[in-house]
Amino acid sequence: MCRHLAYLGPREPLGRILLEPPHSLFRQSWAPRRQRHGTVNADGFGVGWYAPEDPVPARYRRAGPIWADLSFADLARVVRSGAVLAAVRDATLAGADAEAAAAPFAAGRWLFSHNGAIAGWPDSAAALVPALPPVDLLSLQARTDSAFIWALVLHRLRTGAEPAQALGATVRELARAAPASRLNLLLTDGDTIAATAWGDSLWYRAEPGGSTVVASEPYDDDPLWREVPDHTVLTASRAGVRLSPPADPAASPTPDSARAGAPESPKEPCR
Repeated sequence: MCRHLAYLGPREPLGRILLEPPHSLFRQSWAPRRQRHGTVNADGFGVGWYAPEDPVPARYRRAGPIWADLSFADLARVVRSGAVLAAVRDATLAGADAEAAAAPFAAGRWLFSHNGAIAGWPDSAAALVPALPPVDLLSLQARTDSAFIWALVLHRLRTGAEPAQALGATVRELARAAPASRLNLLLTDGDTIAATAWGDSLWYRAEPGGSTVVASEPYDDDPLWREVPDHTVLTASRAGVRLSPPADPAASPTPDSARAGAPESPKEPCR
């Protein structure tokens, strides 16, 4: 469906994170290695990043494929950030809502992306409509399942939920309404990352120097990459990574060995 990535760490040029790795998000737009649903992510792309002393992220989004945007390489060469969220899109309905449907979605300090699909959309989500205030429904950023999921998550954040709790509760609710859904969600505020693995694979790489990447698939073959088990909520900061079941996002951290990047059994590849 899509490929997405979030980064926290020392300030780096966007290109070093998104373009230069051998299996970068840029390359995943036409040659993903672990994508089971769809083969080309050419229906839009976007990147959001945070500048020093400004909590509100900037975004650059386009409706076409990332490889066709001749300006992005220049932008990515000179823009530096210590917190980034980016995605390349394989649309369920190609062309719907143009760049408004391209992640990352944004509100205030938050950036959000969804890799997957609500099964049976939109009929399967009808039961969840009453959970949103009318103003949220009327101001959806696009007419897509991803924008609807973002509205559900954002409503929980605005009512005081922590990021992992907001993602975990939203995923459980959607999975009850549409059990075959694939709900890999990715959220950042520039200081932390929260993500879910639900029906698609998710990987992370945490380095001792405080750099953390969470991604649909590894962008290189570094042995530090670890796959997140399905039906898991991940929370990450520059201090480390924690894995919890969605039923209890505030559960105890994973053992120190996992936080340091100890080997885990490989799972099925993501879409």
